[in-house]
Amino acid sequence: MRGVVFDGEQVRVVDDLAVREPGPGEVLVAVAAAGLCHSDLSVVDGTIPFPVPVVLGHEGAGVVEAVGPGVTHVAPGDHVALSTLANCGTCAECDRGRPTMCRQAIGRPGRPFTRGAGPVYQFAANSAFAERTVVKAVQAVPIPADVPLPSAALIGCGVLTGVGAVLNRARVDRGDSVVVIGTGGIGLNVIQGARIAGALRIVAVDANPAKAEAARQFGATDFLTSADGVRDVLPTGADHVFECVGRTELIRQAIDLLDRHGQAVLLGVPPATAEASFLVSSLFLDKSVLGCRYGSSRPQRDIPLYAELYRRGRLLLDELVTAVYPVEDFEKARADAESGRVARAVLTF
Repeated sequence: MRGVVFDGEQVRVVDDLAVREPGPGEVLVAVAAAGLCHSDLSVVDGTIPFPVPVVLGHEGAGVVEAVGPGVTHVAPGDHVALSTLANCGTCAECDRGRPTMCRQAIGRPGRPFTRGAGPVYQFAANSAFAERTVVKAVQAVPIPADVPLPSAALIGCGVLTGVGAVLNRARVDRGDSVVVIGTGGIGLNVIQGARIAGALRIVAVDANPAKAEAARQFGATDFLTSADGVRDVLPTGADHVFECVGRTELIRQAIDLLDRHGQAVLLGVPPATAEASFLVSSLFLDKSVLGCRYGSSRPQRDIPLYAELYRRGRLLLDELVTAVYPVEDFEKARADAESGRVARAVLTF
């Protein structure tokens, strides 16, 4: 079968990939579509260290092809969106409703794929850039069949992370003011999450003025090409600032733009060894700096919710899909994503 494999030096679309059958508590999914997220590219450029060879992709949707023993919530033929959380479901963190903190779901890459005689790693417990993938049952979340799979694919990362950061982590409230630094796939979902939450002022910041139209479409009330202008719009600062780029100087700006009792939420991914600095005294007016993993999501709850919000016209998904590429055109999709020409490129099989 076809898949996108990174061997530590180059990325190639191969056609000799194989995946094992699902075991107990696992699901085999025929992937229909997968979004190209910057996290995939961060593996390639070394920002996210990961063992190789590895099948990339982690934002996908498809159709259940087979289930292993003990799986009852989905059956062959069901449409599913895939999450990256291979959480155990039984530890204290899972029991508290915090599956993103499950220690079984972090840093334990499996190798369900083979190529030739050698095993191949699975990225983010998912590897959606393959015609078929095996995931834990908890990762395959059923969705209505009338949700287009190229759009549904984006729920599994961009929507869970961006909208989830607003609703689950920051808990933006009605009337709040929000600043979003970076309006790529994650930033646009933060913007629409703030709109859904009832934020009164949503200021989008991006150096690329061509992104203004999309930002406003998703709910931004203001668009700026520099964070230096935020104080002209919000003189006392913002209740919430989301950094969606992953640059340390922007983290500092996010903290500096907070109003009293404000929260800076860090969503961008800088290099693993990056350090940020800020004035400690700037936090003494009850300000907070919040990390956020995967939108603090509970995918079995959140994915059906977001699918229903989409069906009711409240959550934009189709508009996130800037361009669709057959998997063989991965390099073109990669170039368009790296240049900022697309909010989300979607690969199809």
